[in-house]
Amino acid sequence: MGNRSSLLLRAEEIAQIQEETGFTSNQIERLYSRFTSLDRGDCGTLSREDFLRIPELAINPLGDRIVHAFFQEGCGDRVNFLQFMQVLAHFRPIKKNKDNKLNSREQKLKFAFKMYDLDSDDRISRDELLAILHMMVGANISEEQLTSIAERTILEADQDGDQMISFEEFCKALERTDVEQKMSIRFLN
Repeated sequence: MGNRSSLLLRAEEIAQIQEETGFTSNQIERLYSRFTSLDRGDCGTLSREDFLRIPELAINPLGDRIVHAFFQEGCGDRVNFLQFMQVLAHFRPIKKNKDNKLNSREQKLKFAFKMYDLDSDDRISRDELLAILHMMVGANISEEQLTSIAERTILEADQDGDQMISFEEFCKALERTDVEQKMSIRFLN
């Protein structure tokens, strides 16, 4: 039933994942167990539907955007364990003097930026911002208020006057935000 606990990771696979992601071998083994429990087809990969069975994602207003992040950069319609771990690495807390490239402040900001950049054109438009706000608050705020928030955000963040937010402008707008803390999840050891 999707749980292939008999199929274990080899030591060299664990070492590679540790090197690339910064997770400990214990964390990797626990996450592998979770990964295999989600793999209903026993094929060693997860589909979008597999991810949407995670209760925390199913109730998250940005769940679809988060799932979308796992399927970036030409990985097709399935994600293997290494790809799964590479995305999760963005959410590892940053440790002083011991970090990899996947969970640096810049990588966390790039990941967050992609959540807002719905059409992947490397810019966030007013309409994209409005769409994300709709996902986050639904009908709890009036359309006029949401439009006002989106327009004010663009006005404050847009430094070159193109009515869009570039990645550089996004970083500047979040300069004083503790992104490292806000985009970190404690993974059990």
